[in-house]
Amino acid sequence: MFLYLNYPSWIHPEIIPGFGILRWYGLMYLVAFAVAFILFRRQAKEGLLGEKVSDDDIYGFFWWGIVGLILGARIFSTLVYEPTGKYWRAPWLIFWPFDENMRWTGLQGMSYHGGFIGGVLGVLLWCIKHKKNFFKWGDALAVAIPLGYGFGRLGNFLNGELYGRVTTNPLGMVFPQAEKFSISLPWVQEVMEKIGMNVPEGQILVNLPRHPSQLYEALFEGLILWLLLWFIFRKRKPFDGFLIGLYTIGYGTVRFFIEYLRAPDADIGYRIAVTQNPSTELFESFGNISTGQILCFLMIVLGIAYEVVLYFLYKKKILK
Repeated sequence: MFLYLNYPSWIHPEIIPGFGILRWYGLMYLVAFAVAFILFRRQAKEGLLGEKVSDDDIYGFFWWGIVGLILGARIFSTLVYEPTGKYWRAPWLIFWPFDENMRWTGLQGMSYHGGFIGGVLGVLLWCIKHKKNFFKWGDALAVAIPLGYGFGRLGNFLNGELYGRVTTNPLGMVFPQAEKFSISLPWVQEVMEKIGMNVPEGQILVNLPRHPSQLYEALFEGLILWLLLWFIFRKRKPFDGFLIGLYTIGYGTVRFFIEYLRAPDADIGYRIAVTQNPSTELFESFGNISTGQILCFLMIVLGIAYEVVLYFLYKKKILK
């Protein structure tokens, strides 16, 4: 009995095989934006924004947020996660969608944390420009985002990317595009023995099962976080702006621990490591910390600080 799963062979990144422009990844992100929009609009119709809101206001609010998200996600990804410094030397390439041979590649590489910063700045500027209560509008957005975000992670799964580390867990899945390892390596042989994996005679490389971390994120950072915010805290918040901080803390906490199962970028590795020559393919220690975990830790700290400051501002009636 094999103690692992194979990535479904019927899933292809392209919606129409061979037509690379239309991909499930892009479609899932369109669905994500649509879901967040519908949930936000429902709250506006329920009067949770404290004023009568037109559809034009909602469209404008979301447009500024989406533009800020895309700009932040792309800039952050290229300047923080690209190890060669290419984009620092040639920043005009950040939004250049072609490779060296002028073949269309799109904007490959987006960072959630950069998108978070850019999206917050986008909606904040819109609220300032249109004299809207950022804390009320931000709360409504914060409880709408997680469910949409879950569809985004499903897009990553359908694209066969952002998979996790090698595992012997029965939920482990063999992703076709994942790196293959030499069968001669002792740790590879140990993993194969534990999961009952056999390979044809003469084969020297093997594709090992990994955590389907995209699905973990879709479940915990998406569905479960949304259920908590929407059904428990949405109408019980102690003050306006509270849900923005709660989402920030909640996402940062869940993502921090899932990062232990998700494979960090091999060309970056760990920012903090307590083991010698740490492997990016296996979980070895809670002390090996990735870039994503550092950013999630900062989210948690800033989210807590934000909640404390906001609480005292309301308590002293500086905010009403």
